[in-house]
This record gives sequence, structure tokens and C-alpha cells, in this order.
Amino acid sequence: QQHSPAAIIDCTASEVPSALYETWLRQGISVISPNKKANSGPMSYYKAMREAQREAQTHFFYEANVGAGLPIITTLRDLLRTGDKFIQIEGIFSGTLSYIFNEFDGSAPFSAVVSKAKGLGYTEPDPRDDLSGMDVARKTVILAREIGMTIELADVPVRTLVPEALSDPEISSDDFLAKLADYDGELGAMCAEAAAAGEKLRYVGVIDAENKKCCVELRRYPKSHPFGGLEGSDNIITLQTKRYNKQQLVIQGPGAGADVTAAGVFADLLRLASFLGAPSAAMET
Repeated sequence: QQHSPAAIIDCTASEVPSALYETWLRQGISVISPNKKANSGPMSYYKAMREAQREAQTHFFYEANVGAGLPIITTLRDLLRTGDKFIQIEGIFSGTLSYIFNEFDGSAPFSAVVSKAKGLGYTEPDPRDDLSGMDVARKTVILAREIGMTIELADVPVRTLVPEALSDPEISSDDFLAKLADYDGELGAMCAEAAAAGEKLRYVGVIDAENKKCCVELRRYPKSHPFGGLEGSDNIITLQTKRYNKQQLVIQGPGAGADVTAAGVFADLLRLASFLGAPSAAMET
């Protein structure tokens, strides 16, 4: 008996529904999700989901895994499908850390900038969830796998911004912010050193496609670089490929927020409809 196409849209950040993706895909149910857990989880599960897709001829769309509504994953796929080869990908994948390091110019200590970001609603309720770098690491792994790398989350060295002494979850968020000032010295010195060279500190995910390695770390960029001139809380990514080598392809824009994330999910739903045979049409004017 032939059934109508079915799809599940998972807009949670939970591992519970993402653990069911393989089952749903095998049952003929397509999946759309901004949830990063499945695509950055164990490589064995990542491959099992793709195998389920092939066997059941279902679809799995997740543009909003990285950059919310920004066309990052579709761009990577288009480049690969048209014969391009990746050399390196660099990105500022956290709106929170983008804002913090755009504001951190040495005029105020790092802890004060983090407190300001929390007060403005840029951070998670516990800023350590942002400062740990794990969200950036997950997005880095997702993009690395998208271009064909076999890599586990645990393989990615992450430069955490949480002092080890303050990483204990028993320490409350308020106590963490109060004690963070005791550790301002190192980042303050790094900021001053970068400024003296006409550079800016940026927290980035890096994919070295040629050597099959990834990292998440603080890097310095001149103000003339797209990362160095960034403002606000935008995400930005540079794609260096054989085709876009001397002049890299740059994608920039809001990478967080309900409206742009919803747009990314809705675009995936429309993409699914087109794969299932919905007619294409020009936009009405």
C-alpha cells in the first residue's frame, strides 16, 4: 500500500528525538532539523542515518545546523557537486562569541564584556555553555563531515574560554561571572598584543581539508580580513577551494535567532516538497 509522504521537523536541542532519526528515516519518514546532536554525534550513527536514507529513499535536511538561515550547507554541497575541492574552511560560528570578541577591544576586561553580553541576552543562561566552545566544535564537525571528512567530536581540539577552576557545574552562573575577573589577565594580554599589531582576536572553527584536521581556537586577524572587520553578532565563514582560492568565498549574516532559524527550517521544508514532486514556479510579483 502506498502512503502519502511524511516528515518530522525536530526543533529541539535534545538528544532524545535525534536518536530516533535513523528509525524514522528507515520507516519512510523524512527529517528536517536544526538540532545539531545527530550530525555531530558518533560517526557510526552519522553513517547509519545516511544508509537508512538510501535504503528507504527518504530525505534528511539540516541547513539550520550551522548558521541558522544562512546558505552554508547548501553552498558546500553545490561546490562539491560541481567538481570543486576544499582546501580550508574557517568560520565564526557563534553569535555569542562573535559579539563578545567584537566588543573585547581592551577598553574593558574580558569578564566585563561577558557580563554585558549576558545582560543583553546574547549568552545562554550559563555563559559557560557558550564559552566552552563545544557549540562551535559541533558545527565544525558537521561541516567537516559534509565535505567528506571522517571525524569524531572528540578528535577536535577545543580552546575553552572557561578557566578550569570555574568549570565545576556546582559553581552557579552568578558565582562564575563574579570569579571570572580573577582570570582576565591572559586574555587581556592577548588582546593588547593583537591590538599592537593592528589585529583582532576572533574565536573560530577551522577545517583543514587537505590534512583532514579540525580545531576550535582563538586566532588573530588583521582588520582588513573579513573576520577582523566583523561587527555585532554576525556569523561569517570563508571557503577556500580550488575554484575560490586567491579570493575566498565569504558568507556572512545573522547566525542565530528564532526568525532566521525558522526561515532556514522552512526553506528545508520547501526543498523537501520539491524533492517529492511539488511543481516549481516563479515568485509572484
